[in-house]
Amino acid sequence: MELYPAIDIRSGRVVRLSQGEATRQTVYGEDPAAVAEAFVAAGARWIHVVDLDRAFEAGDNESAVRRVIQRVSGRAAIQAGGGFRTLASVRRGLDLGLGRVVVGTAATKADFLRTLAAEVPVERLAVGIDARDGQVAVRGWIETSSLTAVELARRAVGAGIHTLIYTDVARDGMLRGPDVSGALRLQDQGAAVIVSGGVSSLADLRRAAEAGLSGAIVGRAIYEGRFDLPQALRAAAPSPIR
Repeated sequence: MELYPAIDIRSGRVVRLSQGEATRQTVYGEDPAAVAEAFVAAGARWIHVVDLDRAFEAGDNESAVRRVIQRVSGRAAIQAGGGFRTLASVRRGLDLGLGRVVVGTAATKADFLRTLAAEVPVERLAVGIDARDGQVAVRGWIETSSLTAVELARRAVGAGIHTLIYTDVARDGMLRGPDVSGALRLQDQGAAVIVSGGVSSLADLRRAAEAGLSGAIVGRAIYEGRFDLPQALRAAAPSPIR
């Protein structure tokens, strides 16, 4: 299982939100690129980045994301989400050097994923499925779609996009453990699922790995010292990392 340490960027700083609420923010650093450097030095091969300002339609942190990409270029790949709602924005993200772009809100639009898959290499795309009580949350989680998480997973796989990032909004930033069973329901649709939200212990990572999930995203637990990144990497991939 691949481990993705997370860097959420808001106003140029590294932050974490509780349950995605903009008013419940904790700042963990002033320099996202330096945090990325530390993650790579500790062994990360992928880093998960979210531009929260773009997600909330309150500006962007493109310059900070660019610095992250430049700092770790050739040593780790960057998977990024937050506000990629048009084909043009996805292309721009890939042109910046992102290894994978995560599409969330726009994925709920009829036919958008098929259009995207026809224009962009599908291996460089992921669909972010953020769910609240089984329904897909959109626009920085401030709205709820009529789609269920399983329906969106089927839509993504039908379009040829097989990498999904699943977050139970209620668990995000709350250290309650990830929703592995929910992730497995999406994986049953023929996808490779990266689970996000709520990881609080090495046992959580081992459980996700043993369940056969593709990956796990970890944020707050690392920032608050519940375990360090080398320990997390070993828990996620007990066999030697290749």
